[in-house]
Amino acid sequence: MATTDASSWVRAVRTSHDRLAGLVAGLDGDALRTQSYDTEWTVADVLSHLGSGAEISSLYIEAGATGGEPPAMDQFKLIWDTWNARSPEEQAAQSVIANEAFVSRVESLTPEERAAFHVLMFGRVPVDLAGALGMRLSEHALHSWDVAVTFDPAAKVAPDAVDLLIDRLPLMTGFLGKQAPAPVGVAVTTTAPDRAFTLDTGGVTLAPAVAGDAPAASLALPAEAFIRLVYGRLDSEDGLKASGVTLSELKSVFPGF
Repeated sequence: MATTDASSWVRAVRTSHDRLAGLVAGLDGDALRTQSYDTEWTVADVLSHLGSGAEISSLYIEAGATGGEPPAMDQFKLIWDTWNARSPEEQAAQSVIANEAFVSRVESLTPEERAAFHVLMFGRVPVDLAGALGMRLSEHALHSWDVAVTFDPAAKVAPDAVDLLIDRLPLMTGFLGKQAPAPVGVAVTTTAPDRAFTLDTGGVTLAPAVAGDAPAASLALPAEAFIRLVYGRLDSEDGLKASGVTLSELKSVFPGF
């Protein structure tokens, strides 16, 4: 398995954590009980999810760094039960603590441990440290936005996360999407950063654009907005230009999680 330099991912999970921790510090009990962007979760529920996710991710980091066994589903259930039993205030406070512990452990890995890191995620996907942190950053950055946009409708996914996550979208699209009733090929171009992809809404695949491709539809938008679209979080057409496909049709392909 080829190893990707994880330095930029380590920095990104740190800044994502620090950013959310700063936001959480200003929230009172009423704010924690406010419905988040996730319609079935309060802000505290989102923070609880990120806290339990930090504990689970820490187990994967230990396994990948030491050559041990990755965590099993029964461990997940115990962690989830513990977090679900906490009050909103406890969920918020402990989420910050758990995420700090996770990030600090990642930062403590030696260059040799980072290079040798490998672990099976969810029992089937072998990843290096950059891959493991990519999964964590995608979860943390998008759920951080779920919290931030609750209090600031103009909130965006952080630019440093966008710069990394945009190139992970081809890996994630098949997991996050479902086949369109009327499939179409879409030429996707993004800005900040600039990228060109071809999206197939039938097979639900996303790949770097190839010279000579001529999809029937086109979509141009900021990379940040495209990430939110794929993760089921794009509600506005501001900054979006589409031909041969509508935002409503694309949202049906990417309903979110």
